[in-house]
Amino acid sequence: MNETHPSIPVYLVTGGAGFIGANFVLRMRQSNQAKIINLDKLTYAGNPQTLASLGDDPDHQLVRGDIGNSELVAHLLDKYQPDAIVNFAAESHVDRSILNPGEFIQTNVVGTLNLLQTTRAYWERLTGDKKERFRFLHVSTDEVYGSLSPTDPAFREDTPYAPNSPYAASKASSDHLVRAYFHTYGMPVLTTNCSNNYGPYQFPEKLIPLIILNALQGKPLPVYGDGQNVRDWLYVTDHCDAIALVLNKGKLGETYNIGGINEKTNITVVQTICEILDKLSPKEGLDRKSLITYVTDRLGHDRRYAIDCNKIDRELGWKPKESFETGLEQTVKWYLANPEWVEAVQSGAYQTWINQNYGDR
Repeated sequence: MNETHPSIPVYLVTGGAGFIGANFVLRMRQSNQAKIINLDKLTYAGNPQTLASLGDDPDHQLVRGDIGNSELVAHLLDKYQPDAIVNFAAESHVDRSILNPGEFIQTNVVGTLNLLQTTRAYWERLTGDKKERFRFLHVSTDEVYGSLSPTDPAFREDTPYAPNSPYAASKASSDHLVRAYFHTYGMPVLTTNCSNNYGPYQFPEKLIPLIILNALQGKPLPVYGDGQNVRDWLYVTDHCDAIALVLNKGKLGETYNIGGINEKTNITVVQTICEILDKLSPKEGLDRKSLITYVTDRLGHDRRYAIDCNKIDRELGWKPKESFETGLEQTVKWYLANPEWVEAVQSGAYQTWINQNYGDR
């Protein structure tokens, strides 16, 4: 790696070719905030093409591998001596967890445990300022808190955990392990729990890119149940900025909730995408809202998520910059401008997944 900026920290980013992780890596390198060792298993959702702009960057190294491979992780820690680990690596799609919960336990629980254990051995060998500065930041989700009624207050950092899907349960387990390594071993950990992310480079199994691409192709726009499930939507670069802030200024052992302060029903999200596309990419004779199709609801579908992010605002001074309207229009414009990226991710494996999940609905 380039040593011309010795004061710039080195981060080991796990899952850094996935949607949020890749956006974080791109942001760190474009602003030269950190040198990046990027460890990603490169499953269906890990896309090296997202990182193509870093192809000639000597301060970004992409390594294909699993956080559960303790020997590989130990080698990377010894070789690159990172100042922090940012753990994005996770299976993250609820529907996939319903179909195959075992994969989620293996990656999100066992993998996180292996990563913590290997990191602990590395951290305990550090000395002086290097040890004092080291951080392990674990990126998690608001789904660990369960579901809210329309009148319940938003999730806070002290909201009891009540996960309702195998995905949420696996992330809750990993959060507890991270907490335990702080209280038991004194490891310098931080945890963030975010609301639903959206923005550039999101794999099109998630609601917003799926609806954008289906609407562009004139396909049905599947909406679960009655479409009244509520999510808080967070633009991905706002999330990345919050993570960087927590990493640099957060209090050790603490959790910080990161939200977009944008609660919307799913049907509102879908209708808004249709309106933006009809404006930016009109198709004669087609009102894209006519493509909306209600499908059988997801098993155990949480009714509402909402994040109270007063703590990160109060303690660290973070607020989201993007409104839902500005962020969603930027997202639609990005997908319109990047058909090559879209075509590359819509592989046979992706199509098989879409057919498996939506074929009978």
